[in-house]
Amino acid sequence: MTETTERPAEERTYEAVIGLEFHVHLATKTKMFCGCRVTYGDEPNTHTCPVCLGHPGALPVINERALELGATAGLALNCTVNERSVFARKNYFYPDLPKGYQISQYDEPICTGGYIEVPVGEGTERVGITRLHLEEDAAKNVHVGESGRMHGSTASLIDFNRGGTPLMEIVTEPDITSPEAARATANALKEVLRAVGVSEADMEKGQLRCDANVSIRNPDGSFGTKTELKNMNSFRFVERGLARELERQREILASGGRVEQATMHYDPERDEVYPLRSKEEAHDYRYFPEPDLLPALHPPEWVEGLRQRMPELPEDRRRRFESEYGLSAYDARVLASDRPLAEFYEAVAKEADPKQAANWTSGDLRALLNDSGTPVEESKVTPERLAGIIALVGDGTVSRSAAKTVLAEVFRTGEEPRAVVEREGLAQTDSDELSGILDGVIAQNPEEAERVRGGEKKVLGFLVGQAMKATRGKADGGRVREILLEKLGS
Repeated sequence: MTETTERPAEERTYEAVIGLEFHVHLATKTKMFCGCRVTYGDEPNTHTCPVCLGHPGALPVINERALELGATAGLALNCTVNERSVFARKNYFYPDLPKGYQISQYDEPICTGGYIEVPVGEGTERVGITRLHLEEDAAKNVHVGESGRMHGSTASLIDFNRGGTPLMEIVTEPDITSPEAARATANALKEVLRAVGVSEADMEKGQLRCDANVSIRNPDGSFGTKTELKNMNSFRFVERGLARELERQREILASGGRVEQATMHYDPERDEVYPLRSKEEAHDYRYFPEPDLLPALHPPEWVEGLRQRMPELPEDRRRRFESEYGLSAYDARVLASDRPLAEFYEAVAKEADPKQAANWTSGDLRALLNDSGTPVEESKVTPERLAGIIALVGDGTVSRSAAKTVLAEVFRTGEEPRAVVEREGLAQTDSDELSGILDGVIAQNPEEAERVRGGEKKVLGFLVGQAMKATRGKADGGRVREILLEKLGS
């Protein structure tokens, strides 16, 4: 049975309504309710105890550090940190949950309200935060088979090392209106969490997972029936999965049908979405207060202490980089989005021109870091060495192109920049030598030289390229161009 829409399909706007849910591992050394170590990549089932395995009579104890990190995240997201929070039992049966319930927070979470500023175009948009609560993670299911998923697997194994890891769930308001804005929101949230040190938020390690609730707004302005997209393991897949689900919902509504509430799965290989199961409601979990734990108290003076220790947030740092160093909005955003990179840049800017420091840090160095997967704090290019490279260009010792070669060698070996220049013979050609080289280039390319004399300036690029080849990239391209124009009388 289908249900017709209130107005013709061709008149409908199909405005998207999107809310995101993030599950984030907190950067603690031990689990949420026991003393087992939190690790990644260790042998399965080597960090467990009676508490996280749900043995009868084993009692949980709240990890105080997890409370601190959860409240810190809430403050960074402009939330209210409530004076008390209560843990509850969320009941459901699944192999990765040995107790038969998950200890979570329900009607009295640690944080409520709040917002995050999301970069969109040249400005920002505000996305509301509904709540932030703490819970324990479930164990990790490993499905044996080519797909790596339950469907089509021959067996499922369980690693309880992850079970009990401190987890923070952050739920946004349905303020997001496009898949692209959803991806931007996820990136902005990740930057904030990393900036304040509450989580590494590494999706490859499962430290950050994202689900999305999506619907099409009804003609009267009310929300339509929502579906949930789960278990998307990259922000790119979040964007693509939402795009496919919105297409599916629009096609249903355009044909006069009705969207059914369901949990959907996005298959990145097929670029398709399909239903997993009907969507659970809160009452399906039969929440009730955890009888083995007292309420957690968060007095105002404790919260204020956390606020005072809060590091600079990415948006504040971005604005400061623009005003203090005169950076463009783009460069400031790139540098401010990653705390270690921002700190590296500021160290370079103390010894070199801030704009040149930004160009080299956000451009050439960042490309080397990304290509090699090297964190900036582990790079052999120290702030002092990058400032030294900038100085070599500034005083004319090397050209910009030669300096890129110097940077690559310093990145590889950790040598001092001047030592690389001397070893590789990268110092710029002096004026007399350069003049002679350019005379030779003109003599070897008479036809092109004559075309430049005749006003074909685009041919000049060919001659510049020949000159740079002859000098092995040691000459400054701008200076080469200038001298060639003088010699050709153009």
